[in-house]
Amino acid sequence: MSSPSIDLKRYRRNRQAEIDSAAVYDALAAAETRATLSDVYRRLAATERAHAQFWADRLQSQGVASAGTPSWRARTLRWLVSRFGPGFVLPTLMGAESADSLAYGDQPESASSELPAQEQSHRRVLAAIRDATPNGMPGRELATLEGRHRAVGGNALRAAVLGANDGLVSNLSLVMGVAGASLSSGGILITGLAGLIAGAGSMALGEWLSVQSSRELYQRQLEIEREELATAPAEEAEELALIYQTKGVSADEARVLAERVVASPATALETLAREELAIDPAELGGSAWVAAGTSFLLFAVGAIIPVLPFVVFGGRMAVLASIGLSAVALFALGAAITLLTGRPVVMSGLRQLGFGLGAAGLTYVVGRLIGASVMP
Repeated sequence: MSSPSIDLKRYRRNRQAEIDSAAVYDALAAAETRATLSDVYRRLAATERAHAQFWADRLQSQGVASAGTPSWRARTLRWLVSRFGPGFVLPTLMGAESADSLAYGDQPESASSELPAQEQSHRRVLAAIRDATPNGMPGRELATLEGRHRAVGGNALRAAVLGANDGLVSNLSLVMGVAGASLSSGGILITGLAGLIAGAGSMALGEWLSVQSSRELYQRQLEIEREELATAPAEEAEELALIYQTKGVSADEARVLAERVVASPATALETLAREELAIDPAELGGSAWVAAGTSFLLFAVGAIIPVLPFVVFGGRMAVLASIGLSAVALFALGAAITLLTGRPVVMSGLRQLGFGLGAAGLTYVVGRLIGASVMP
């Protein structure tokens, strides 16, 4: 059980955080030129002032004065808003809202209140503003909208190129390392195949865990959203209305539309998941097994290249053929990366070739040294 002095410090800290958030939201409302977004910021500020009053009441119950002013950090953020615009501080505010929701869920005074859910709602509203507003977007997304980057299929292409590159570079280095140790061609072939299977299996497992963890997180978020929809439909409608306003819908129309969505159980959860959480309930981030299988195959495609010559040749000829075939593949992968980066093909291909052969050369030297010291 915490002491009264610790509780008072916590109350003051919570109240100050809410005062600061309200001050920044007021600055955002003043700086925002679009009426719908300005109204959203004003409503968020009003909620934060109510939260500040929640903690002020706790202080007053202990006989402590509850007056407070924005901190230097909040004043600095307000200046940044006035100087650089609302989008400049959105990531900072999103982090603060997320931290507040987690902290409030662990505090006995607020755990059973609306504070944690409202702070999490604020974070999602800010995310919607960021995604729907060019001023709130990172440069990469903005450049994509402007047409400077080719985003169609970009993620899949990037995964394919990097997956094959990982397999190629890692297994080429392994093969050259054992070749430097003067193992027989058969031993090098077995080692290369073992490296292929081990590496591809490791990549597949890692990808499966990553996607499955994301799916489980999405499922948990959907469960929370379902519970909130059942227990607090009015709050969910209010949050959804704010998100619609960030997309340019007027306050009255957004409220009517949100209430209509929440009133229909058949579509409410799916709409809330898409709008608030950016989750497709039918997909949940895709299949973990498909992701694992794809990762395995991509890695294996790259990893088999330096091994193939040892199936046909033996001795020095196999080593030279492995280096030559791998060099061609490295240059090709480097050239393929230019589809994502837009850089010159030759430069990108030669860079990839240099890095790959450099890694292989290093392991060859290490294998040579170790082989000379441990083999008769």
